[in-house]
Amino acid sequence: MTASAVTYDVAAPAQGDRAVGMWLFCIAALIAMMVVVGGLTRLTGSGLSITEWQPVTGVIPPLSQADWQVEFAKYQGTPQYELLNRGMGLAGFKILYLWEWTHRLLGRILGFVFLIPFLAFLWQRRIDGRIASRLGIIFLLGAAQGALGWWMVQSGLTDGRVVVSQYRLAAHLGLATILFGYVFWTALEIVGAARVIRPASVSARITSFGFAALVFVQMLLGAFMAGIHAGLAFNTWPSYAGRWVPFGLFDLSPWWRNHFENHVMVHFQHRTVGYLVAAIAAVLFWRLKNAGRPARIASIHVAALIAVQITLGVATIVTSVALTPAALHQICALALFASALWWAYTFTPQEPRGGFG
Repeated sequence: MTASAVTYDVAAPAQGDRAVGMWLFCIAALIAMMVVVGGLTRLTGSGLSITEWQPVTGVIPPLSQADWQVEFAKYQGTPQYELLNRGMGLAGFKILYLWEWTHRLLGRILGFVFLIPFLAFLWQRRIDGRIASRLGIIFLLGAAQGALGWWMVQSGLTDGRVVVSQYRLAAHLGLATILFGYVFWTALEIVGAARVIRPASVSARITSFGFAALVFVQMLLGAFMAGIHAGLAFNTWPSYAGRWVPFGLFDLSPWWRNHFENHVMVHFQHRTVGYLVAAIAAVLFWRLKNAGRPARIASIHVAALIAVQITLGVATIVTSVALTPAALHQICALALFASALWWAYTFTPQEPRGGFG
């Protein structure tokens, strides 16, 4: 069968499955919202404003002036306040605090929105054993993400640091992205999203998964970029302050530290891998253009989002990391990752549906 003759699966899933799938799409959307709010929290420098991890009592923000003064006093003991925000008033602190509190509140809401319907669907026997196991893993990953978030915050409260560790930031974003992708993929399977029955080539599945993995790596590189504020290293594009290869790429020793701690190298490699993502997407788009309608639709989304993402990346650089383009750049990265997963999904074979029997 030729690539142009490939057909695709449009079988309608059972209504119960569709309800579970739509619930998981909502969970994925909430995870995406958490990533966005987390990015805004970092961009506004708010992540270290709450100095304690209180999973239960922390759901209630300060309600009185005295409560606010207590929280403010705790923040005044942090290196960030001493070195960056000394002289900040209570009104300014409240803005920082509410950003971080909102981020944590979303995490708690996400836990309830996941757990309660999960138990209800399980009791109604609307999910089979295989999916139930996946959902259990998702819940555990969500709990681990909360603990990892606090571990990240802790790194910015000691040793004279005014920001969190870029390594822990990358780990926190990486796990959030994996969790988002796992939920999104599971939702695609449950709703029976269309796939090509026979991929255009044996390598289509491997290359599409490889592309999604590369997008994930690029997001991690973006976390390092954000963690050390490497976006401020250059505010010109396409050159680096007039040079095509900037000076100082390997100023740190040992050499490997440059890829994670050197502002020049971190900026350079994030841009370079961005170009690589665009180039590989263009090649795959051309090679797999006749692979079938589901893959074609997904690939169009990927191509459009790459164009938008590059534009936002350039805007972020030339505006010296202005809040709006930087936040949109992060949102678009997650959307691109979702589209890359969707593209890879269209090449996976249809699995038989199980049940409680």
